Amino acid sequence: MSAIAQPGGSTAITTLATRVIALCWFLVLLDGLDLFVYGAVLPGVLDDKAFHLTKAVAGDIGSLTNFGMLLGALTAGLLTDRIGRRRLLLAGVVIFSLASGGAATAPSVGVFAVARFISGYGLGALLPTCIALVQEFAPPRRKAIAVTFLMTAHQAGGALAGALAMSVVHALGWRSVYWLGMLPLLLIPVVWALLPESITYLISSGRTERATALASKYGVPLGFYAPEPGAERRRGDVRALFAAPVRTTTLLFWVASFFGLLLVYGMNTWLPTMMRGHGYNLGSAISFLLVINLGGIVGMLVAGPLADRFGPQRVAMAWFACTAVGVGLLVNHMPLVWTYVVVFATGGFLFSAQTLIYASTSSYYLPSVRATALGWVSAVGRWGSIFGPWFGGVLLSHGLTTSGFGMFSAAAVIALLTLAFVRRNPEVDAINAADDLAATEGSTTQPV
Repeated sequence: MSAIAQPGGSTAITTLATRVIALCWFLVLLDGLDLFVYGAVLPGVLDDKAFHLTKAVAGDIGSLTNFGMLLGALTAGLLTDRIGRRRLLLAGVVIFSLASGGAATAPSVGVFAVARFISGYGLGALLPTCIALVQEFAPPRRKAIAVTFLMTAHQAGGALAGALAMSVVHALGWRSVYWLGMLPLLLIPVVWALLPESITYLISSGRTERATALASKYGVPLGFYAPEPGAERRRGDVRALFAAPVRTTTLLFWVASFFGLLLVYGMNTWLPTMMRGHGYNLGSAISFLLVINLGGIVGMLVAGPLADRFGPQRVAMAWFACTAVGVGLLVNHMPLVWTYVVVFATGGFLFSAQTLIYASTSSYYLPSVRATALGWVSAVGRWGSIFGPWFGGVLLSHGLTTSGFGMFSAAAVIALLTLAFVRRNPEVDAINAADDLAATEGSTTQPV
């Protein structure tokens, strides 16, 4: 991928990357909204005595949703390097939008649980595929910030879920929010028309004519998106994740992702309920979900430039350390204004720490297996997203709110220690060095 120095290429590459990032940002916003709306409306669902949902079963449903995401991420890991990015992305949107309608009409807890499981499947397929697509189109030395900016959409979705819960649930009931979750179906044709397929995927899969036509359409140099030598042989092969240079790294990323996602989904599922158990009223408890996700947006905007400068692994370790401190502070019942400050800061570190695991994964694997690696890091990590909501439900059903905060703080420490053992991949370092050199040479006439 050294064609960035070609005449006129740099501006066109940036323009195309901006288009892809903007469209993927919108899709990830929908992903975050559908996912986090569960935790946002959960207090209202629990208060609906006619629905007969208990805290323990609510934890089970949260875990079932994340099990669906695990299967969806596995599907992405197995198929996205084989059938392409765009179809998987939009299939995910269709699935979770239809499932939202199923949740809105659910006559029983069992049907509601099935709808959330199906929704999770669509959500799980979308996220790692979006990250891979953004990485493939992002200019050199901007890849980490592209991923962290993309993931601000996830937290924006969480913040929007909290805002909807605060403004709609009380007036129209919790089902109304799930009805709104079907609206993305109307936008599928627009996104299909505007979002290009990955040029890197088209080249590596032998569809050179289509790749050439797409590059010509957007005025970008085809060589910039060319995969590394041998890409066709490795494309979509899970065994490549256990080749000699990366086998230990693969396992370490899986463990870190497990504890990172335990944090993300455990906190988003149970934060309003845990804060309510600490004596805050329902309105304040739901508002904490809004605040922690707003903090996540700011944290990612800060983390991206730092990750491009110092490396995503180092910044992720620092962010997990700060997360452990922030979650630990929430054990104490503080004045409301200070609680908001701590929740905001904790969100700033918590969500971007997990995002930086994805950014690190993208930078440690060859382009031909990057989407596969991301799919599997996300999929294996989903076991943490299953365990977090389930175990949180068990603790809270026994009145152990303080233990819940302790569990999430410990998860951050373990993720930090795991990342400390990750070592570089020399093959990828050689490719990145060539890209950096090309970008430096190209910047004299065509700055990115």
